[in-house]
Amino acid sequence: MSYTDPDDSLPEHVPGEAEMSAQKEAILKQILEPQARMRLSNIRMVKPETAAALESHLINAASQGRLAGKISDEHLKQILQSMQKPRREFKINRR
Repeated sequence: MSYTDPDDSLPEHVPGEAEMSAQKEAILKQILEPQARMRLSNIRMVKPETAAALESHLINAASQGRLAGKISDEHLKQILQSMQKPRREFKINRR
């Protein structure tokens, strides 16, 4: 019997998590203005799941060619508002 290494079945170059993260950051750096990148990093600290959803949305839009130029901070705010679920307003009537 011959021993086969389980790692032999894997391709030579499997992108690691760090490499994918660096690639994502490079793409975001190309499509976001500095103020928008700063806002995204602030969002990432407070709400990581929202930041991840926003990043994937932006990268998908960029890869499909739906972005014209860099995204400004104001445009990023608009995208964030469109991604958020509408909040219900509660009105309390006092008698």
